Amino acid sequence: MFDIKLPDLRIVPLSKLVPHEMSDEQRAIPLAVRLREEGILKNPPVIAPLGTDDEFVILDGANRVAALEAIGIPHVLVQVVDYESPQVDLHTWYHVISGAEATQILDNLTHLPEINVATTNIFHARAALARRDILAFYIQTDGQVTTLASRAHELEKRTQMLRMIVDSYIRAGHLNRANTDNINRLRNIFPDMVAAIIFPRYEPVEILELARSGLKVPAGITRHIIHGRALRLNYPLQRLAAPASLQEKNQELTNWIQEKFNQKGVRFYAEETFLFDE
Repeated sequence: MFDIKLPDLRIVPLSKLVPHEMSDEQRAIPLAVRLREEGILKNPPVIAPLGTDDEFVILDGANRVAALEAIGIPHVLVQVVDYESPQVDLHTWYHVISGAEATQILDNLTHLPEINVATTNIFHARAALARRDILAFYIQTDGQVTTLASRAHELEKRTQMLRMIVDSYIRAGHLNRANTDNINRLRNIFPDMVAAIIFPRYEPVEILELARSGLKVPAGITRHIIHGRALRLNYPLQRLAAPASLQEKNQELTNWIQEKFNQKGVRFYAEETFLFDE
């Protein structure tokens, strides 16, 4: 357990944020349009100190940061967390693919350089992925499982190969994220799916190492769960875009948050929550 405390909310320069994953054009481009139209930042990105030159690694919100950059916002409201504390859990998203041909995607994967493919069963694939004997595995709606392996052992090389795998299908259809490899559950949630790609789990130290090296994992793989997450701030973008100094903007944020508390506009939910207006 961890002690509940108020979230550390700050305004920081966009230039100080270092992504650890690629942004997803399917999400970032429409988000930029929505941000410009709505004029508010609903949920702040979550960041953690990178340990160098006052820089921060983006744990969640790479698409929001890319969208803000695209519309010319110089500063961003963020939530800062301690990556080594129990406040942060790191899990993995899997890619569920719809609107494409499963056999064509598999054929593309088969012809990637330095990738060895093999047909197996789900139990062997799960075990091999847990041992990192493989890079990922591909599962079709009929239950056929194909492992994607490489001789590479270095973190950087394996991450580059994962990006190559994702690049082979990311524009072939529509992607959704899921946290299960159970094909029956996936089909219930995504009836139009044709296949899913199951990825390995990264460790926080690996995320920091990749961010410092400038190498990014593919979009939509890492899943950071933040306990005590700040949501629905609806902070005006005009305040972030204003010509005021960073110090002035943070003082304005402090006053704005205090006013929210004075008006009883802040509520903490300890239970797990489903949100239906994302």
